[in-house]
Amino acid sequence: MKKFLSLALALCLAVSMAACGGSASSSAATSDTASAAVSGSAASAGAIKIGVSGPLTGSAAQYGEGVANGVQLAVEEINAMGGIQFEYRAEDDVADPESAVNAYNTLMDWGMQLFAGTVTSDACIAAAELANEDNVFMMTPSATAVEAIAYPNAFRMCFSDPNQGAASAQYIGDHQLATKVAVIYDSSSTYSSGIYENFAAAAADNGFEIVAAEAFTSDSNQDFSVQLQAAQSAGAELVFLPIYYSEASLILSQANTMGYAPQFFGCDGLDGILNAENFDTSLAEGVLLLTPYVPGVDEVTTEFTEKYTEKFGIAPNQFAANAYDVVYAMKAACEAAGVTADMSASDICDAILGVIGDVEISGVTGASISWDAESGEPNKEPRAVVIRDGAYTAPNDAADAQEAPAEDASSVAAESVSEAA
Repeated sequence: MKKFLSLALALCLAVSMAACGGSASSSAATSDTASAAVSGSAASAGAIKIGVSGPLTGSAAQYGEGVANGVQLAVEEINAMGGIQFEYRAEDDVADPESAVNAYNTLMDWGMQLFAGTVTSDACIAAAELANEDNVFMMTPSATAVEAIAYPNAFRMCFSDPNQGAASAQYIGDHQLATKVAVIYDSSSTYSSGIYENFAAAAADNGFEIVAAEAFTSDSNQDFSVQLQAAQSAGAELVFLPIYYSEASLILSQANTMGYAPQFFGCDGLDGILNAENFDTSLAEGVLLLTPYVPGVDEVTTEFTEKYTEKFGIAPNQFAANAYDVVYAMKAACEAAGVTADMSASDICDAILGVIGDVEISGVTGASISWDAESGEPNKEPRAVVIRDGAYTAPNDAADAQEAPAEDASSVAAESVSEAA
């Protein structure tokens, strides 16, 4: 399936480049927007270079900053251990495909040997084409689109769109959160529309009806009164938001203004809403979301949260947690494959692909994380998070819809991914 998608994406890119007049002018036009960068010093001359691409500025900056910080923390810890050493560099792609291409090329000029990117789906799809051509091993922390890891060299730490959509539907059904559900999604976003499509397909099997499915686009993402009115008029008891935190904060604010108070439920894109600019966080009280990272659920996540907060002055989001685990996964893969810093990126990729199916780590986003060598998908369990008193916590009472066994949701999500492939 990955080979088929590889060919399809290559053809699509060729058509797109022809329509835009070639890639050189596009990259030049976006050079200013992808200029922000974060660099870390190597612990020694023999360090393997990890490149990161994500939105360090713009409306999705919390995602990119979290990833860059997570990579930094992991690199510093690993370098302090001795043994394998890493150096990292993060480039700003503003969550934009053209800028992501520019950022990738900058990282390759720097000497990137491993690619921990990109952060958002559309940007990752664009950069993944180049990483495949260069045979660079890549593992995205958070790009959820199926197409983002279509190539044999591409893997991810996060859950895919089919996984998130199916798991969300099952969680709602298992906990009988609602029988009438509305969805507000971004039809211009691969991430949002992909989750919605799989969520909708799983609705009937999980005992609820989608009574309103209201779309918006990146050009109409400020006023949600029409979508909220449709949900309210249809009697929706729960509104599913497979969208990013910036739009979600506006939806919650506008719903409050109109006196509409359903249960709001989202996926990993909602992570960051508590730090959204000019947002009254009390309006997020009781919001549920599925995410691979729940702070404080065990000793490992507690320690990570404390170290991250002390270093960066802010609590980590799931993007930071996924990125942290990506670096440790790369460490384990490099050690298993016998990778050294003097190897080319292509040779490193070939070596890792020979062992990745046997790599397993214990991380902050899963006690046991491994990868399917063919699909590039991770094997780990989704977790539910509820916002209480301005913080993300694990659901623990009836009002929060007591948490069902994560294995069940993970199993159904995995089946959905298999069927989609």
